[in-house]
Amino acid sequence: MSTTETQEQTFTLEELLAGFKELHRLILWNDDHNSFDHVIHCMIKYLDYNETQAERIAWKVHNEGKCAILEGSFTEVEVYRKILQQEGLTVSVD
Repeated sequence: MSTTETQEQTFTLEELLAGFKELHRLILWNDDHNSFDHVIHCMIKYLDYNETQAERIAWKVHNEGKCAILEGSFTEVEVYRKILQQEGLTVSVD
């Protein structure tokens, strides 16, 4: 007769949630009503980009039509989507 040993593993809530966390991206879209300055201002103010990074994002959106500006859980990305939408930017979650 053999005995089976079970080893108990414990995880923190954060570790468990990380396993379920699917990464989402916040996409900034080009539009006809926001200026470069406004886009740059919002990237610096809300997403903590420096001026050079924010300018690169503005140019990428202008030239390519869109740019992924943030990656994280749906909840994290959704918070910033709402903030940036209130600022008049055209954003979506991918």
